[in-house]
Amino acid sequence: MTTAKPPAKAKQNTGAWVGGIILGLFVLCCVGSSLFNQDSGGTAVPAPAVDERTDTVPLLAQATASQGICYGWWLEESFRSPVSVGSNLGDGVAVEEDDRCPRWVQVRARITYTAESSESSDSAFITVTGSGDFSSADLSAVQAGLARFGLHEDVFVDDPGWAICRAAVALPLLVAETGAAPPAATPTADPAAVTAPLPDAGSDFLRDRWGSLLAAAGLLLVAALLITVGFVQRGRQRAAPAGRFRGTS
Repeated sequence: MTTAKPPAKAKQNTGAWVGGIILGLFVLCCVGSSLFNQDSGGTAVPAPAVDERTDTVPLLAQATASQGICYGWWLEESFRSPVSVGSNLGDGVAVEEDDRCPRWVQVRARITYTAESSESSDSAFITVTGSGDFSSADLSAVQAGLARFGLHEDVFVDDPGWAICRAAVALPLLVAETGAAPPAATPTADPAAVTAPLPDAGSDFLRDRWGSLLAAAGLLLVAALLITVGFVQRGRQRAAPAGRFRGTS
């Protein structure tokens, strides 16, 4: 009795099945290498959230109205353009060199995020600058006073957007403490909104890796489909010869 030969497509289907397995293993290797060996893509400094900026501007405007001093913030990333600027004049408007602000005080923060493969640590450099009528001693006292509000370097590193807005809101009080200006009027905004706790900074490991994870998930899905098709077709191939043998018996 002549043994029936498997159909010509058997080799092709087997190749698809094996190809799916190889593709899946390749994707797993690439994802592992990407997530654990690549430099962190999260070196970009995030700007303050929209609600943080919109809540800060009116508080600074109230202080300016009562003290006659413009207040603002300047957040920047090392060797790059400013990430966020703002003041009592509005979001995106700096007080420095603005004719509407003959007297001004500004908190400035420069944030540096390093890659995970680097031996250097993330850092923040905070300064308080002002117009010429403020002495360097007064500005230094204001800068030192930020620590009393918990606004130290680690906080700026963890959440620079939140920290720069809170520091700007603290400026009127600290300037008044130096005697360079009268006390500012009590803000009419909800105090809870000003002293909200620092939010969770999240995981550095997942920072800016969503694109890679989504691409990897898509490739894994394709590999799973190929493997499933291969198993189904392989089962049909085994069932076909058995049917022929039963028909010839």
